[in-house]
Amino acid sequence: MPALEPEQLAIREMREDEASVVLELLKDGFKDTENRLILYVLTRPLALLLMAVVSSGLRFFLNSFVVALVVPVLLTVVALKLLLWRSPDLRHLYAYYNAGQRGLWVAVYDEDDVCGCVALEPRDGEPHTAELKRLAVNRWYRRSGVGRHLLSFLEAQARAQGFKFLVAQVSVVTKAAIGLFESSGYNMSSGRRWLGYTVQQVFSKEL
Repeated sequence: MPALEPEQLAIREMREDEASVVLELLKDGFKDTENRLILYVLTRPLALLLMAVVSSGLRFFLNSFVVALVVPVLLTVVALKLLLWRSPDLRHLYAYYNAGQRGLWVAVYDEDDVCGCVALEPRDGEPHTAELKRLAVNRWYRRSGVGRHLLSFLEAQARAQGFKFLVAQVSVVTKAAIGLFESSGYNMSSGRRWLGYTVQQVFSKEL
């Protein structure tokens, strides 16, 4: 973690030629979260029970005990990866966030080093609520305050656009992000469950 000079950190709209850099930044963050979330899901008692049941059933059709054990795990991992990567904005970052009231901003250090990003998108059916999305920080710059700067910046942008509430969906395995939102005045309003276990928390804040 470098010692940042605050005056060298700027936040601005993402340029079209930076879309590939931002996508790689997001992918790097996804890999960390994805692996931890998959491990979290696979080690829940109910998930283990279901995989054991499927494995037992497969043993009647497969000659290999090892294959019968591995197949349910691989299918679960593939299903989770497809679920995590189906977001439409990732295919065309610049075009997606350059439409309507959406926006994507990058944190730039020392004029040309893109070290973080954050996006804003209005919530469907909730005219006064926007969603904070794609908050990510380059691993070299983590724990240096870049994430908090991006969060504060986005709150100001949301207010300027007339939104009264800001929400963010956060994976339960991203403890640093959860701590950031809690310390910034956000409250957990709901959660997304899988097999009876919360895998994603929704934080909200009145602006």
